[in-house]
Amino acid sequence: GRVCIDNNTCRDCTLVKVDSMNKNGILLEVVQVLSDLDLTILKAYITSDGGWFMDVFHVLDKQGQKVTDEKTIQHIEKALGPGSNIPGATKGSNSPGRSVGMHSIGDHTAIELKGPDRTGLLSEIFAVLAELQCNVMAAEVWTHRTRVACVVYVNDVSSGQAIEDACRLAGIEERLRHVLRGHGGGDDDDGDGRGAHTNFSAGSTHVDRRLHQLMHADMDLGGDGAPQGRPAADDGTAVTVEHCEEKDYSVVNVRCRDRPKLLFDIVCTLTDMQYVVFHAAVTSEGIYGIQELYIRRKDGRTLLKDEAEKVTKCLEAAISRRVSEGFTLELCGRDRVGLLSDVTRVLREHGLTVTRADVTTVGEQAVNVFYVRDASGQPVDMKTIEGLRGQVGQTVMLNVKKVPADKAPERTAGSMAKTSFFSFGGLFAKLGA
Repeated sequence: GRVCIDNNTCRDCTLVKVDSMNKNGILLEVVQVLSDLDLTILKAYITSDGGWFMDVFHVLDKQGQKVTDEKTIQHIEKALGPGSNIPGATKGSNSPGRSVGMHSIGDHTAIELKGPDRTGLLSEIFAVLAELQCNVMAAEVWTHRTRVACVVYVNDVSSGQAIEDACRLAGIEERLRHVLRGHGGGDDDDGDGRGAHTNFSAGSTHVDRRLHQLMHADMDLGGDGAPQGRPAADDGTAVTVEHCEEKDYSVVNVRCRDRPKLLFDIVCTLTDMQYVVFHAAVTSEGIYGIQELYIRRKDGRTLLKDEAEKVTKCLEAAISRRVSEGFTLELCGRDRVGLLSDVTRVLREHGLTVTRADVTTVGEQAVNVFYVRDASGQPVDMKTIEGLRGQVGQTVMLNVKKVPADKAPERTAGSMAKTSFFSFGGLFAKLGA
């Protein structure tokens, strides 16, 4: 593959051009690299008919500026240029270390969990892991409607190594499953807490992709799709799938509030549903992102009516999974065993529920970002936040940001990323990761 990063052609954004042999899954790999760097994609033109794959992305960094950072440019060149192992590369295949987002973590055991969500669940999960002498090195947690999915990377507290002992792993799994079921689960006849599931993942699938897969599998249970009787999205999200006669493609049109990682979430969903994207165009209008994707099934056919309906439903769910409201709490401090357990317990005691979490340990530093809202659906009270600061603030630095949920910010070409979304990358840069 060839990659060219061009800061000259366009006055206010960077062009990333990728040319390579066309192989299955290549678009997802490319978008994943840009997404991990928290780059905002303003526009993109993608085409991959025949044996060749060509695309151009107009991007900005998370400050809304051109991409000029040498490290970032080198990362893109290495990940997408000649000698890179895309397509087909899955990050982390160079075991035992692997990367979560942009960060390499050492020897670890990955645990996947999913099940019905409830307030305080996360604090119980972290408490059980601390009690079982598991140190959490990184975790990514998503909740959507009534479901939760998370991937937690742990090692043994005393040895700092991955946990290999089958007997101990079985014990950990049993305890976590118990927590997910809600301690016996009351009226669960199916014996597994309506889709409660734990698994030690050996694979090296990208963590965000894995979370989409876990939640996607839940849609059949009715947990992750739209609740019965009300429309899926009331935030202006529109997804349609139509047939394009002259070229024999199915055309997916998405219009929704623009945000980082939007294209990744769409391409990831289509790829995992076994559809191939032949052409795509991405633009934005004000606060809205507009995607037009020309797809077919793997056997070259276009979508039947029921397939098109399923794609619409799955894309609506995938888009809304990552939308955040309420507050982000950003905690930085010295890592210690049980830190997460303590922090999430304090959140729960203050009546806050965590809608998404991103946890990473960089060296000795813990960097935890929690998206929280009030469990009863009320706005979060600033007194609550101050109380949190009192309880957590002595040992760690606590930043609190409001995530604008209702009115969108004024935006110049790229200020959306700057004002409306908290990005984890800036934090790591400060820690010198």
